Amino acid sequence: METPKNPTAIRHRIREGLSRIAMVLRADDWNRAKLAGINPTQLSILELLEGRKGGLSVKDVALHLAVSQPTATDSIAALERKGYVEKRPIENDKRGVRVELTIEGLSALQAGGTVEGDAEQATGMLGGQEQEELLLTLVKMIRTLQERNAIPIQRMCASCRYFAPFVHADAAKPHHCNFVDAAFGQRELRIDCRDHETADPTLRAATWNAFVEG
Repeated sequence: METPKNPTAIRHRIREGLSRIAMVLRADDWNRAKLAGINPTQLSILELLEGRKGGLSVKDVALHLAVSQPTATDSIAALERKGYVEKRPIENDKRGVRVELTIEGLSALQAGGTVEGDAEQATGMLGGQEQEELLLTLVKMIRTLQERNAIPIQRMCASCRYFAPFVHADAAKPHHCNFVDAAFGQRELRIDCRDHETADPTLRAATWNAFVEG
């Protein structure tokens, strides 16, 4: 029996907490998807394709969403029938196609994002410093997962070739984005940046070390 004197491992309890939040996120996704007239998997595909010039292959879509390739294929076909995505052939690959977001798909995605979900509202109840610390914790967890190949490389600042951490003396804006040539703070760290370009492994490791030591 679990008691205050004999608790389960803290990692187990954190996982329990994350699973409860995940349930709310799934409910939020259903609500957003309804507004867009699609299902959550299709909504996730639209979100994934947003800002990706040249689109993604069906295999990459499946990999990023952790679904089977047939599931990705079926969802993409449904979106294509609605005119939300389009397929373009991959050069020098007779059978390969890349999936791209259409203007109609972007409009549907924006319609689904008009309502703030319960998870976001709960996050808003945290203090400013708590929100910043939570964001940093998520960045660290995602980085660990991607370096262990549990998930693909994410479009985070921490994995981007334009990110220069702690190069400014200003404590409020210590980082620099070389893409837009601007300083920014911890609260502005991106989880999914549309201008992201993945750094090579050596630079990515060096950038991460500078970030955590900063």
